[in-house]
Amino acid sequence: MEYTPDESNEARWYVVHTYSGYENKVKEDLEKTIERRGLHDKILEVKFPTEDVTEIKDGKRRHIQRKIFPGYVMVKMLMDDQLWYIVRNTRGVTGFVGQPSKNIPFGGASQDGSYAHRRPIPLTDAEVTAMGVERMHLKIDIEVGESVRVVSGPLENFIGTVKAIDPERQKIKLVVEMFGRETSVELDFVEVQRL
Repeated sequence: MEYTPDESNEARWYVVHTYSGYENKVKEDLEKTIERRGLHDKILEVKFPTEDVTEIKDGKRRHIQRKIFPGYVMVKMLMDDQLWYIVRNTRGVTGFVGQPSKNIPFGGASQDGSYAHRRPIPLTDAEVTAMGVERMHLKIDIEVGESVRVVSGPLENFIGTVKAIDPERQKIKLVVEMFGRETSVELDFVEVQRL
């Protein structure tokens, strides 16, 4: 049985583990492979999230870009056996993040020649947004004045009342009761759920 992309035929983000310090090289090599083989319609984007940081070294202030997840590269692609093999065998790549099947030994194709048993797990839209890989425009079916439940983070399972919604930043302001007092908190859309 050969692995085919999911029914929606949409490209998804996958996480690739690399040797530390090889993120740029892996990205460049994958982009060259995409160009050489004409895979632009199957591997859409290769990136690793960075953040701008101000560093003081030897008394001098420098602005640098630091990798948020060193040792990882994100690839937006339509997963199939051929693309899995191409990405997996790029120099510096140690593998995709995901679990192989327990039924088939780790190390190569299954009896039918497919790599489907080693299919990596794509990131969810919420994970993509939270990791800063891509800003997904999430729609929220919540209005100001409604009660919501916090579904992750230190305030998990707290109930709060929505005071403001910022669709541009994808943030929501809530008032929750903590220690007998009302406290205002700001959370991401993905951290709350309608009651």
